[in-house]
Amino acid sequence: MRAVPTWIDRVHDREKVEQCIYDLAFKPDGTQLIVAAGNRVLVYDASDGTLIQPLKGHRDTVYCVAYAKDGKRFASGSADKSIIIWTSKLEGVWIPFSFNGQKSVSKHKVNSKVTCCGWTNDGQYLAIGLFSGVVSIRNKSGEEKVRIERPGGSLSPIWSICWNPSKEEHNDILAVADWGQRLSFYQLSGKQIGKDRALNFDPCSVSYFSKGEYIIMGGSDKQVSLYTKDGVRLGTVGEQQSWVWTCKVKPDSNYVVVGCQDGTIAFYQIVFSTVHGLYKDRYAYRESMTDVIVQHLITEQKVRIKCRELVKKIAIYKNRLAIQLPEKILIYELFSEDNTDMHYRVKEKIAKKFECNLLVVCSQNVILCLEKRLQCLSFNGVKEREWLMESLIRYIKVIGGPSGREGLLIGLKNGQILKIFVDNPFAIVLLKQATSVRCLDMSASRNKLAVVDEHNTCLVYDISSKELLFQEPNANSVAWNTQCEDMLCFSGGGFLNIKASNFPVHQQKLQGFVVGYNGSKIFCLHVYAMSAVEVPQSAPMYQYLEKKMFKEAYQIACLGVTENDWRDLAMEALEGMDFDIAKKAFIRGRDLRYLELISTIERKKRGENDNELFLADVCAYQGKFHEAAKLYKKTGNDSRALNMYTDLRMFEYAKDFLGSGDPKDTKMLITKQADWARNIHEPKAAAEMYLSAGEHLKAIEIIGDHGWVDMLIDIARKLDKAEREPLSRCAYFFKSLQHPGYAAETYLKMGDLQALILLHVETQHWEEAFSLVEKHPEFKDDVYVPYAQWLAENDRFEEAQKAFHKAGRQDEAVKVLEQLTHNAVVESRFNDAAYYYWMLSMQCLDIAREKEEKQQEMLKTFHHFQRLAELYHAYHSIQRYTDEPFSSHLPEALFNISRFLLHNLTKETPLGISKINTLYALAKQSKALGAFKLARHAYDKLQGLRIPSRFQESIELGSLTIRSKPFHDSEEFVPMCYRCSTNNPLLNNQGNVCINCRQPFVFSASSYEVLPLVQFYLDEGITDEEAVALIDREVPRAEAKKDGWLENNSADVQTLRLEDNMTKVQTDPFTAKLSFEQGGSQFVPVIVNRTVLQSMSRRDVLIKRWPKPLKWHYYRSLLPDVSITMCSSCFQMFHSEDYELLVLQHNCCPYCCRPIDE
Repeated sequence: MRAVPTWIDRVHDREKVEQCIYDLAFKPDGTQLIVAAGNRVLVYDASDGTLIQPLKGHRDTVYCVAYAKDGKRFASGSADKSIIIWTSKLEGVWIPFSFNGQKSVSKHKVNSKVTCCGWTNDGQYLAIGLFSGVVSIRNKSGEEKVRIERPGGSLSPIWSICWNPSKEEHNDILAVADWGQRLSFYQLSGKQIGKDRALNFDPCSVSYFSKGEYIIMGGSDKQVSLYTKDGVRLGTVGEQQSWVWTCKVKPDSNYVVVGCQDGTIAFYQIVFSTVHGLYKDRYAYRESMTDVIVQHLITEQKVRIKCRELVKKIAIYKNRLAIQLPEKILIYELFSEDNTDMHYRVKEKIAKKFECNLLVVCSQNVILCLEKRLQCLSFNGVKEREWLMESLIRYIKVIGGPSGREGLLIGLKNGQILKIFVDNPFAIVLLKQATSVRCLDMSASRNKLAVVDEHNTCLVYDISSKELLFQEPNANSVAWNTQCEDMLCFSGGGFLNIKASNFPVHQQKLQGFVVGYNGSKIFCLHVYAMSAVEVPQSAPMYQYLEKKMFKEAYQIACLGVTENDWRDLAMEALEGMDFDIAKKAFIRGRDLRYLELISTIERKKRGENDNELFLADVCAYQGKFHEAAKLYKKTGNDSRALNMYTDLRMFEYAKDFLGSGDPKDTKMLITKQADWARNIHEPKAAAEMYLSAGEHLKAIEIIGDHGWVDMLIDIARKLDKAEREPLSRCAYFFKSLQHPGYAAETYLKMGDLQALILLHVETQHWEEAFSLVEKHPEFKDDVYVPYAQWLAENDRFEEAQKAFHKAGRQDEAVKVLEQLTHNAVVESRFNDAAYYYWMLSMQCLDIAREKEEKQQEMLKTFHHFQRLAELYHAYHSIQRYTDEPFSSHLPEALFNISRFLLHNLTKETPLGISKINTLYALAKQSKALGAFKLARHAYDKLQGLRIPSRFQESIELGSLTIRSKPFHDSEEFVPMCYRCSTNNPLLNNQGNVCINCRQPFVFSASSYEVLPLVQFYLDEGITDEEAVALIDREVPRAEAKKDGWLENNSADVQTLRLEDNMTKVQTDPFTAKLSFEQGGSQFVPVIVNRTVLQSMSRRDVLIKRWPKPLKWHYYRSLLPDVSITMCSSCFQMFHSEDYELLVLQHNCCPYCCRPIDE
């Protein structure tokens, strides 16, 4: 920092008596300066100190002047108790200093003299300095809000105060200077900021710069001093001959004006010099005179180091930072070796005062430069070495080296350039030129030296030979590229100049000084700001390319060029056959196509070295097709030229190139042209081209995809029958296009009978398929299996069954039926499920009969399916009763069905059958029929189950109402065993068997009443045929008449005999058998011999004639008057009347659905 006097004036009155300058004020735009001198107001031109006009109006000394913020008026106050308001045209209006009679003015008394005052920036508060050493802060109404009492009291009167005008500060800050020789700072709240600053003089004036960053102060020390906003003294602005009564700062500038007691008015410009240091991408500079900012030029990170003293010099090198303060030097180091680390810590302090012009720091030393002398100090402050130069040192720079042995590059005023190592007392003279050195830099390899002299000429020398390589004018600074030996840049005249090797200079506009050059980044200092400018290295790269210096051009490109520059480099290197550089450049541009080309050429170069052929490939890739074709032909590679033209769809050029060549090439050309036509969506032309080239398959694919049937028929009829693959595709497309007739014609032409049969099957032309199978039985499976599946899908199960039998695929028939059965159960079609299970059982029986190895398994499955069929057949009625609003079943039938189901659901419940529905139906019907005990039991069972919401209310109501009924069942519904005449309970935990004799009950398949039938078994040795014959023989029996006569019929004689009531009635052998074998805990079957069989009547015996391997089942009716009908297909028993009614309704068996006419 230095102060430059701009102009000085001294004010006298007419008698040449010096007039004290009590106050100064600038016009807000800074053009005029108002001075209070004696009893006059002087108006100066601020730029050159010309007195514009003295203003007379006051009769006594003028103590204060002030300008309005709008710049239209200013005021002056005098000891004559008057204030004059002056316009900008310097016309005044006199106002006496008296407010008597003006009611709008409010007055507030204070207990001491007012010495100074000032408004806050927003005009809301007024700070008043009192002679008693008190600062009073009041609002606009005059009320005291804050009172600051200084320690010195009346011995330290407040002489000057000033509010910081900065808009960046969060709080209003008041600077207070008193004659206790102290400077203090306060917030609006009255809280002191920091400690009092000792001044060692009596301050008369305090004033802030426009932005509040600095303070100027003058007083009894006869000088004006510059301070930071925190009160740190930075230096003297100007020394005077008498007390400084006032000092002010020109708005928005670095100009300061001083008014003294002897009438001196001095106008100074304060010049803030740049204090900074640079090492590679780290730049350290001074800010606010007391702070050091370290900026990383690449990452733009910044760190602030607060020194709280004037920073005089800064030096930076690697991880070291040296800061010179007035009384010491601080050495900082980085926390870590990380290149991006920005955290510094104090390593050493050298607590000595040094005078120097330049400061340099190394790894272990600090270098001080004072005119001709260089001193090397350790970090402890010990002087290790000293050098004395012949002339003034103009430039010094650390050029690197091992720790403790770094080299320094020094330029002197006499033109001498030296190199010094910090551990060597002797300097090495590199060269000497005639002109003074202004700036220096050495190349990365230490072979070249760039110098800027006092005439702004950049000179480049070879260090070893001392030869001047070249020189360029208009340079003020120079820097070598740290990553490229032959590149440097220099600035000057508003331009940046980049020079590569001996090529011409490339220029672009740039303001400032070049201080560093790293890769593509140039570090430029403009005024006080350092910036990193990204400069593409395109120009020097192209200069190398023109000379075919591809390696050097690549090195330049690596520093930073555009994508287009990389591509141009790659292309030039490729054409120049420098494949290594070309590959690297294409990798940068990620051009896989050219990388593949280079890889191909490199593979070929191992076996051949025909550069013209490689150049032809390059030309083809670059789009120079005709040139490539000529080179291919020249090297004898005509086929490659032809492939190139066809790949590019340049068929006309290909034909011209081919001329009248090989027919194979012509065919290939037509095929490729057809491929192209296909790709550009011209299918008809492509198909015709394929046909002309003999590519029938490709033509058929296109024609078939587009459905051109006429063309397809024409091709199929023209093709030879030996061409099976094209004919097969024709037939496939005929099928796809719904023309089975033409497909059949094509298959016949080929002689492919199996494909023809499959065609008939797909189109469901079963008659044609069956006629072919009759002639060729080996294709039986190909017809009957799909036919059976088609029948099953169309619910024609019996026909499907026959078809499966014919095809020998009984397992598949079972699987189809199982799936249909499962679907019926899931869909609650229980009648269908019963029918399907019955059919499944019969299928299993057929398999058991045909396959002995599966007989036991199939018989077990047969009985399982028979049981499921019975259960679903019965549950169908329950489901209709619970889910539908009306039921065709009588209550007795539903009652019996419910009991039948519950007797069979003791172990497991099949899918779809609901125990709740069954119990609900039983409870309802039992209550209706008078079986109240059973109904109560059913309701109790329901209470233990999870009841659906739709039944909840009905069941709860039924459970309550049944309690009012008698706790017994009606006798008429109690089932009786026809074998042992035992009455059985309505619900039997033994199941559907007698509790006494264990004889299974036989039920009607419609009403589910117990039929008067008893099953019997044949004695050993009696076959089914013999048993039937014995039963059919029927021995004559006497029949008793109602009037007592006994009729006996023999072969030739018919007799009548009168019997009385006491005569013994003839005993039935079968009945005797029943009574003899009944009782016991185990079931004892009824086994009959030939005599008993012969005594039976044919109309009393029912036989289930099961096919083998099952045995026939025999049943004897104990009530011959009860007519019972058995279905000959499913062997289910019915009351004859019920059966006949159901047959009339459905025209088939109600159980197995066998049509009645069969």
